[in-house]
Amino acid sequence: MQLSVDHVTMCGSDLDAMRRACEVIGLASEYGGPHANRATHMALVGFEDGSYLELIAPFAPEADATGMMGGWAKYMRENAGPSAWAVASADIRADVQHLRSAGILVRGPDPGGRTRADGAILQWETAILGAGPAGTVLPFMIQDKTARSLRVQPSAALERSGITGVDAVVLGVRHLKEAAAQFRKAYGWADPVEEESPEFGASLAHFPGTPVILASPQPNENNWLSNRLERFGECPAAFLLSTPSLSNAVQRFRLQPAGAWFGRRLAWFDSTKLGSMRLGVIESATAASMP
Repeated sequence: MQLSVDHVTMCGSDLDAMRRACEVIGLASEYGGPHANRATHMALVGFEDGSYLELIAPFAPEADATGMMGGWAKYMRENAGPSAWAVASADIRADVQHLRSAGILVRGPDPGGRTRADGAILQWETAILGAGPAGTVLPFMIQDKTARSLRVQPSAALERSGITGVDAVVLGVRHLKEAAAQFRKAYGWADPVEEESPEFGASLAHFPGTPVILASPQPNENNWLSNRLERFGECPAAFLLSTPSLSNAVQRFRLQPAGAWFGRRLAWFDSTKLGSMRLGVIESATAASMP
């Protein structure tokens, strides 16, 4: 089963603050409006491949935490940054049936939506995989009921930037083999390939040809990833955007080069400007395969 990233989600307590931080690093966002629950609102950075980065926060300080979508109240309250990811579904009911037949717990499909700042009403359906908050390890699925072009357009600020979309979701997990087993069960994938990343303080596992990279703290490492798992549990720890030219992206966005993962060079946005929003750029698989 192939997965296509629909969007990735950063959670925080203050949407304006997240938007300012992203703008400082060159990722200007557009306000998307409140969700149908009236508890949260969002902004987004749209990419040319149709995927997007979502910034989500409480709609008002007094917003009822129990009404926050997907069980993300703690992530927003404590500024978790990377919190969830979603994949696109062309037939969400068929996909739900397929996953249930594979033994995966699925909640939904359930209706959702939001109202854009211009008054346009967007509607969709989502289905949540597993027992935890939506999209923390296995992705949640989303299918538009209104035109997807109403939900996202490529951000004008990123035109000709070389950033083409969301390439990978780096999932913070306690045990690589246990987490990998969830994906093999759900999607019928082969075993992942593994490598170590001392810079990231993690053992990594990647399913080739998919957007999934698992990251588990290296043994005896009391590092940021260990602390994050203790605080938030298993969930995304970072997101990697795609580019055909890492050198150009490094120059344009003043990225910090960080070697290579699985034969592909990557670099990180300045973490001192992003706080908990860990975000990087990785060269596309096509670019990495070129001599």
